[in-house]
Amino acid sequence: MARSFLFPQDTGDAATTRLIAAAAQLTGFMKGEPGGPREGWYRPGADNSAMLGQLHQALATSYPQAGPAFYAVRLWTNLLWQPAYLAVIAAHVHGAMPDLSGLSQQRRGVYVDGYRLVPGAQTGGSTEDLIELAGGQLKATTAVMLEEVNALAKLRPLPARRLLADRMLSLMVWLSQRRRELPAGTIEAWSEQWLEVLGLSGQGRLEPIDTASGRRLLIVKRKGCCLDYLIDPDRYCASCPKQDEAVRVARQTANALAELG
Repeated sequence: MARSFLFPQDTGDAATTRLIAAAAQLTGFMKGEPGGPREGWYRPGADNSAMLGQLHQALATSYPQAGPAFYAVRLWTNLLWQPAYLAVIAAHVHGAMPDLSGLSQQRRGVYVDGYRLVPGAQTGGSTEDLIELAGGQLKATTAVMLEEVNALAKLRPLPARRLLADRMLSLMVWLSQRRRELPAGTIEAWSEQWLEVLGLSGQGRLEPIDTASGRRLLIVKRKGCCLDYLIDPDRYCASCPKQDEAVRVARQTANALAELG
């Protein structure tokens, strides 16, 4: 599929700044800046052993009762959340895709929080084109991330894939709440495309819910578990597949209605 460059190289700084600003405004918590990685930051394919080792140790120290499987999952989900957010925001709001391989990430205690993105030309196109492009980038990047996680803490491919699917589906619910003019069917179609491009088809889906007021909501029907219950055994995430199905639907529906106001 042919690609066209929306922004020439000499405006790469401005395009990158616009994307970073959009991510910060839309989320209220993404902290980014243009530029290359700082010392000690994570960059896919680099020597990240020290940074990942420090993150693993921080997790083990903070949650000694949780165990190795939890630490592996947290390493994985920490690494992928910022690239996933940027990919979705770039495709669905910003309208152009950067080279996500130029993303580096900062560790803050038990979290990966904060990033830098190397400025450069961005590729334009339809939303569907941008999903294809971003999905290809994310698939390659997350494959490297999973190898690096497994060098330190074992995480099998299937739960890793399901957790990535959960992240993408949750982001599409997030998008539906911020672009309320979009029909639920459009969001569902985009979600299916994201999963297909990432090789995650069948690892979760969006579930439409019709409320008593006639409003159609989207919630996540996930297959993966984040293992957060190992920290707090008396509490499951709202979308956790381990809980009763009716409870899961009711909790997610209530959360969606609260988000919409």
